Amino acid sequence: MPPAAPPAEAGDRSGPEPVWLAPWRRALAAGQQLPEGWRGNPPGDAAVRRAAVLVLLGRRDDPADGPSDEPSVVAGHDVLLTRRSDSLASHPGQVAFPGGRRDPEDGDDVETALREAREEVGVDPASVHVLGTLPALWVPPSAHQVVPVLGWWHRPGPVGVVDPLEVAQVVRVPVADLVDPANRVGVRYPAGRGSGPGFLVGGLFVWGFTAGLLSWLLDLAGLGRPWDETPVVDHEGSPLSGAAQP
Repeated sequence: MPPAAPPAEAGDRSGPEPVWLAPWRRALAAGQQLPEGWRGNPPGDAAVRRAAVLVLLGRRDDPADGPSDEPSVVAGHDVLLTRRSDSLASHPGQVAFPGGRRDPEDGDDVETALREAREEVGVDPASVHVLGTLPALWVPPSAHQVVPVLGWWHRPGPVGVVDPLEVAQVVRVPVADLVDPANRVGVRYPAGRGSGPGFLVGGLFVWGFTAGLLSWLLDLAGLGRPWDETPVVDHEGSPLSGAAQP
């Protein structure tokens, strides 16, 4: 396993949530439906294992940091991503949002996502303003029904690897990098399961559930820009030199 990255220090830039999150709020209030190609329940009578992830948006230390042509509406904002430990039995080395399986003690999906974010990377639940939850998404490879919890990091604090058995790396990825079509690729999934979007950002190869959810959220916020969706990358490896294998 590669050494854990040093803590990703957050600045003290707090304040109101960015205006580009308004479409998310409207979608949540209207009861956003799943996009085409996604399902919320397992096929047949398969057992459901509930989980939740925290999609955490924050303000970067230096809003001016980034390419000169980055869209001003997202300048200075980022999303918190992790790279899972290579020793995990499920999805080793893959990029993910903080999150995990719901415990019996958790009151709801929000509590699950916040607890997991604290245990994995040190996010203080009190520093997160929860915008709401999206419909549960069925993830066949892990047989989990995953609820995305959307949060605005109104009082950022330091984050880093808390549990190296779960997390190998923590990265705050600029939203502008996710929006940039130059950082997007099509990915061929394993076992003939088709293809989907991918991102090459922050030294990470993002694909699968995490990339699909990011792509959906960008489109939902009206930030999606045309990109070449032709699958050019296999799931087994990343075109990034020295990047972790997914």
